[in-house]
Amino acid sequence: MACIWDTRTLHFGLLFGILLSFSVTTNGLKLWPMPKLVNYGSETLYWSTNMQLRTDGSNYADSSGILKEAFERMVNLIEADHIIEAKFANSSVLAGVNVVVHSPDDTLNFGIDESYTLNVPAKGSPLYAKIEANTIFGALHALETFSQLCYFNFTSKVVELHAAPWTIYDLPRFPYRGLLIDTSRHYLPVPVIKSVIDSMTYSKLNVLHWHIVDDQSFPIEIPSYPKLWDGAYSYTERYTINDAIDIVKYAERKGVNVLAEIDVPGHTLSWGVGYSSLWPSKSCREPLDVSNEFSFKVIDGILSDFSKVFKFKFVHLGGDEVNTSCWTTTPRIKEWLNNHHMNESDGYRYFVLRAQQIALSHGYDIINWEETFNNFGDKLSPRTVVHNWLGGGVAQKVVADGLRCIVSNQDKWYLDHLDATWEGFYTNEPLTNITNPAQQKLVLGGEVCMWGEHIDTSDIQQTIWPRAAAAAERLWTPFDKLAKDLKDVISRLAHFRCLLNQRGVQAAPLIGNGREAPSDPGSCYKQ
Repeated sequence: MACIWDTRTLHFGLLFGILLSFSVTTNGLKLWPMPKLVNYGSETLYWSTNMQLRTDGSNYADSSGILKEAFERMVNLIEADHIIEAKFANSSVLAGVNVVVHSPDDTLNFGIDESYTLNVPAKGSPLYAKIEANTIFGALHALETFSQLCYFNFTSKVVELHAAPWTIYDLPRFPYRGLLIDTSRHYLPVPVIKSVIDSMTYSKLNVLHWHIVDDQSFPIEIPSYPKLWDGAYSYTERYTINDAIDIVKYAERKGVNVLAEIDVPGHTLSWGVGYSSLWPSKSCREPLDVSNEFSFKVIDGILSDFSKVFKFKFVHLGGDEVNTSCWTTTPRIKEWLNNHHMNESDGYRYFVLRAQQIALSHGYDIINWEETFNNFGDKLSPRTVVHNWLGGGVAQKVVADGLRCIVSNQDKWYLDHLDATWEGFYTNEPLTNITNPAQQKLVLGGEVCMWGEHIDTSDIQQTIWPRAAAAAERLWTPFDKLAKDLKDVISRLAHFRCLLNQRGVQAAPLIGNGREAPSDPGSCYKQ
């Protein structure tokens, strides 16, 4: 077996100066994210030019073709457009993969079993890798892991799998592993959103948080209120409702849920372009008019339409950064507040709680940004998930009060903060200071946020990756398997970044801050 580099013996700042050889990239240390349990041997297998998918013993019929599509994607990723020559040194030819899925159901529910076992024997005729999973979505993760075991040998012109036999058992640490995209600040075409979904699957992220609308634009069609998308930037920078259905279905087939967000009552200036009565006044245009029943009818219409498209258990209702000054400076709203014995803070609470009730009526659990908890946490629906973003310590308070939480503290997991390095993404721990096991279960996971003020199609992927991958391992890998010393993770993350590049994902170098270009000519593994 080829030698294994021990990254602990390398100086932290010098690892990128070493060109990693092919032999280094063929051992278990290069898997990303690191599985729960890994064992491997010393034999080399050779990739058949006619790889077969078998499902012997499976209860999953694959009538929708999810597994077949995933297998074909995996083969294409592994072969990477190289011309494979059918020449093998011996009979150790890997004929294919046998996938056994126990559940016949391919409905992507939150918290679904994503575990899998992957076995690659070193001997047998015919020789098949075996994947066993309770659900098709665990099998999808297994195929991704399997793809990272295989490499093209540029000397023999064949694909090889080193270090067989392999035995891998794996499952996620957290059920919610998210990435936010923002299509209000800059429009992202449907193929770009799909490319982001594809890239998420490589590091086993499973929730695309779609921050669809904001002050700047309202790009999505709402059939119940068709003038809302008058607030789009232009006629072409829009999503039809069928586009949204297409994106959701595309994501689901990759094991990714789509979380839709409408941020209320703030961040809503664009809503009034089509329906100006939603504004407090034409000169003071947000938040939504708390005194106007039409505001809540529109929210109800949006969520009614969403319930036909976005099948994820949760909807995100925002609730952050609400400046209520327009309510108190608009005479009729001020009068309404007085008549209902409310001040502006009471109005804010009233709006959020009423929006929550509308969402609940459409079958959703609710996610709200942390300001709602900070201001009136004891009044929130028990079906609320509090989304942290302002800083550390919030999750600890949320779960102590019995609510669920998602962690996205901006100093560590905001991708638009270009000074936030991959090291901070990797070391950010969602369970900081939460030691009670029951409370730990209330932390659903975390999310990295790609806010769109300074990104569009031209630079979104290199702003997301590879820093999002660092967070992805924190959310997937068991705590005791996470690197305690960052020297032990650099070479593996560098390898994964180069793998993303090879798969057509414009992942930026690790060296420097987010989205920096390579500083000098050189190997991908040096950057």
